[in-house]
Amino acid sequence: MARKTIKKNLAYDDQKNLYYAVFNYGTNSRGRRDRRVRTFVDQESAEAALERFQRGNSTELPRDCRLLTVEEWLNYWLEEIVAPNRAYTTYYCYRGIIKNHINPILGDLRVQQLEAWHIQKYYAHKLREGKLDPNSIHKHHILLHTALQMAYRQHILQENPVARVEPPKEHPTKQFFYTPEQLRDLFRAVEGCWLEPVVKLGAYLGLRRGEICGLRWKDVDFEHWVIHIRVTRTTAGERVVEKEPKTQNSIRTLGIAGLDDLIQLLRATRAKQLKQAAECPGYVDSGYVLTDNKGAPRHPNMVTVAFRAFVEEHDLPPITVHGLRHTFASVANSARVPLVDIGKALGHKDVSITGRVYTHIFDQTHQEVLNTVAAQIQAG
Repeated sequence: MARKTIKKNLAYDDQKNLYYAVFNYGTNSRGRRDRRVRTFVDQESAEAALERFQRGNSTELPRDCRLLTVEEWLNYWLEEIVAPNRAYTTYYCYRGIIKNHINPILGDLRVQQLEAWHIQKYYAHKLREGKLDPNSIHKHHILLHTALQMAYRQHILQENPVARVEPPKEHPTKQFFYTPEQLRDLFRAVEGCWLEPVVKLGAYLGLRRGEICGLRWKDVDFEHWVIHIRVTRTTAGERVVEKEPKTQNSIRTLGIAGLDDLIQLLRATRAKQLKQAAECPGYVDSGYVLTDNKGAPRHPNMVTVAFRAFVEEHDLPPITVHGLRHTFASVANSARVPLVDIGKALGHKDVSITGRVYTHIFDQTHQEVLNTVAAQIQAG
């Protein structure tokens, strides 16, 4: 069965993983029944849209744009522009920001009456509230700018007021990474544990958590000694989302020839899975590299929690799964690998992103340059 009814005016297609909401507009000018169907990626959004429609507050914009509120515009932008064109994780993040933060404060204002000082005051309020850091509030700034820029493009606004606002200053996030000696200690501790592939894929290749969780055996080419990064498995709330990496540059091929330790681990992992599939009732080979005892892919959040617990249990310096990616960048930098090549391995769009994200690592190189110059001057 593909599509089945969940409740009145709401159905679910288990093959396409989509929800279908039916909006009844009565009869049209020809006397025919006017029913319109919209698709949603999750049940909560579909039910919310139906509820708004029944209250007379659908994502249909009012004919007189002077009456359009910020909440009405943001709901329209989210459901009609973001949902069909962006990844579900982006939609989920935007929806949470709009529902929990922006609408309660700015939602009742008319869009055409929204001034830069309203938005500036909103940022200041959020900073004083202390529940969100400046980096999080900066995401609100990006959302508002993007949403209101679309209102400008559709001639609802004469200008985008966010363009005249001073956004919260972003602060570099402190990231922990290991030295080669600490990494070797971690390798020894994790040997034989199901987390070993997580550690070595992160440290040897600089993979993100989602890339590790989404890695499939069909993406591992033992014949040509390469790994293709094509899928990422991440979370949006309680839902696990499988999708392409966020940029085309993140879809990449990484050579593993010479990484004998990693190759042996991957071969042993695959052999163990095939043996379990042949001998253990109830074991289903899902085709993923990182699986649980029944063959199902590991939940990304569970990987994070388990790794944190493992590090604490073995009294190792604090580090996250993403910290292994930073460790890869640090080791590569120490080995004098050019910044552009590090960025390509990490899947960055351009070298400026690599330099900005890993400033705390690459600053060490700058210090070494200064020390070398000083030594030469003093020697003279």
